[in-house]
Amino acid sequence: MSEQKIKELKDDALMNVKVNKTYYMMCKASIFVIFQELNDESEKSEKSDEFIKSILSKEYNDMSDKERLFYTLSLLVGEIEKQALENKMFIEKDINSTEIKEEIEKLSKSNED
Repeated sequence: MSEQKIKELKDDALMNVKVNKTYYMMCKASIFVIFQELNDESEKSEKSDEFIKSILSKEYNDMSDKERLFYTLSLLVGEIEKQALENKMFIEKDINSTEIKEEIEKLSKSNED
């Protein structure tokens, strides 16, 4: 078997990655899709916040592949939101629950295709 060279970040590498709103929203949508799939696979008796805590309380190596995706993307979005807050890049806007429900339904339908 022949050897291949790969590139990998150094152990002490810390990078600053620029993220725009579109990418941020795509990451959030991805988390939502994975969350829905995981939640559908879990016991329905578990509440959403308890379900998330149960995933995040596990060791990374003990998580399923989907749980690892959810965890990793949650960390990414959390860091984006932390930096956005520190740099005053959030705006507040009013949105009603009907609009939120419609947006969630749109996301769900687009992921079924």
